[in-house]
Amino acid sequence: MFPLHDSLDKNLREELSAYDDLTSALLARRGILKKEEAEKFLNPSYDLHLHDPFLMTDMRKAAERFADAILKGERIAVWSDYDCDGVPGAVILHDFLKKVDANFEIYIPHRHDEGYGMNVEGIEKLASNKVKLIVTVDSGITDHEPVSRAKELGIDVIITDHHLPKETLPDAYAIVNPNARADEKYPFHELCGSGVAWKLVCAVLFISPTLREKAPLGWEKWLLDMVGLATIADMVSLTGENRVLATYGLKVLRKSPRIGFQKLCKVMRVNQRQITEDDVGFMIAPRVNAASRMGDAFDAFKMFITNDEGEAELLASKLEKINKQRKVEAGVITRAVHTKLKEKSEIRNVIALGDPEWRPALLGLVAGTIADEYERPVFLWGREGNNTFKGSVRSGSVHALELMQAAEKTFVEFGGHSAAGGFTVRDDAIFFLEDKLVEAYERLPKKEEVDDISNYADAVITPEEANESFLKKIEKLSPFGMQNAKPVFLLREIVVREISRFGKGKEHLKLKISSRDKNNKIDAVTFFVKGNIARTIETIQPNGVATILAHLERDTFSYGNPVRLRLLDIKL
Repeated sequence: MFPLHDSLDKNLREELSAYDDLTSALLARRGILKKEEAEKFLNPSYDLHLHDPFLMTDMRKAAERFADAILKGERIAVWSDYDCDGVPGAVILHDFLKKVDANFEIYIPHRHDEGYGMNVEGIEKLASNKVKLIVTVDSGITDHEPVSRAKELGIDVIITDHHLPKETLPDAYAIVNPNARADEKYPFHELCGSGVAWKLVCAVLFISPTLREKAPLGWEKWLLDMVGLATIADMVSLTGENRVLATYGLKVLRKSPRIGFQKLCKVMRVNQRQITEDDVGFMIAPRVNAASRMGDAFDAFKMFITNDEGEAELLASKLEKINKQRKVEAGVITRAVHTKLKEKSEIRNVIALGDPEWRPALLGLVAGTIADEYERPVFLWGREGNNTFKGSVRSGSVHALELMQAAEKTFVEFGGHSAAGGFTVRDDAIFFLEDKLVEAYERLPKKEEVDDISNYADAVITPEEANESFLKKIEKLSPFGMQNAKPVFLLREIVVREISRFGKGKEHLKLKISSRDKNNKIDAVTFFVKGNIARTIETIQPNGVATILAHLERDTFSYGNPVRLRLLDIKL
């Protein structure tokens, strides 16, 4: 094994001398250049590495109002988003408010009927229930009109959020959001919505001895299962404080007493005691999100909070069922997209398609599949319950947000980041959407394409080196996610001994590979084969020679959890 990147200079290697060559190189590539930083990264500490919540603007004001409302018995409403950040956040505040005997209710807007964020009708409904304080989770920072309406009705609003605001902030009682103000003093800006909500709980317990008596010191650590779940699922940066929250969140998830979560693990066939960030991202989060995509987010919320074993089993089974239904419906849309593309005379640089019958909540999943297959930006739209045309974009080499910004007078609203986003299309632009986006694409500066797959690798290894001890070195850098990607390895001129497909539709691929002069084989798998791998695998024969790019991982579905490769790319 040897690194593909420049070798560490003598001073840096000496600074990181406590670690082996690979670990030192991986740390350096993550911008960790000091031994103190390395120690903090590799050994995140709950006691040492979390920031004081009161450093966040408005935190003390929010905590004091929240505590006062609890102690006075005022009716409190928690208004959360419906995704796998908002729902866990609602669970966090539910558990806290229940623990301190508060007078409260949970409000999670219906994705299809109400849409994202706060709305005036919901505010008026809460006012009729005599609510005096609303605490938001993962929403509210752009909801000027509903917040103003709440104020008119005598309701204070504490916004806890992490999204970016508009030019002005809502007229809320307090706004706790590390990204809300240019002069924010809080040292870490990447918290998810549930992370901010948990910080508020910690602040309330710190300032109120009375409430602390009801929730003894350290009780709030049990809420980290939901914080960790949301932090990983919401794809925020897994660096800094989030690394602590994700690490301890996984520890609590592995021993979480939540009956509903235990039942969900059982129906998913996931070993709760060995849960990883991959299980959260690929197994748990999709099922939580399926609740709002296919029905009501309250099903996921109730599953996490119930103490009734029968209800827990029923709700876990329901989430599993609707997740399967989501896959079926997404598959129907995917086939429809393929049919439409086959009818086209040419596939342009940007694909934009839609149908009023398509469910917008499913289109991000489908757009991702099509974008991977056709290797270009994909915009898909459908009609929402309020008759607006909404959709999702998934993009690889092109910055999705910049592309939408360049398509002037096309969208009513849009948002996202480099790889993905959501949008609402103007009625008069829907039939010319692809034309507008292709024109915008041509105006954007193009990135230079890199053909050599070795440029993406962290190191070259042989199949023999992909073993248990090597994987343990890599796992020291976990949990992996945004800004802390799994290391990528290049295996040159390996021999493909066997090729097989698996899954109900034979949509997944497994190779058995080895070195030229060795007989011991290791599995290399990839799921939902598409793009370059799909094209290349059609031309390779058993015992053919190839170069592959892969992650190392454990096969948790096989006896003994053997080490295997997760295939990322292949080249003959």
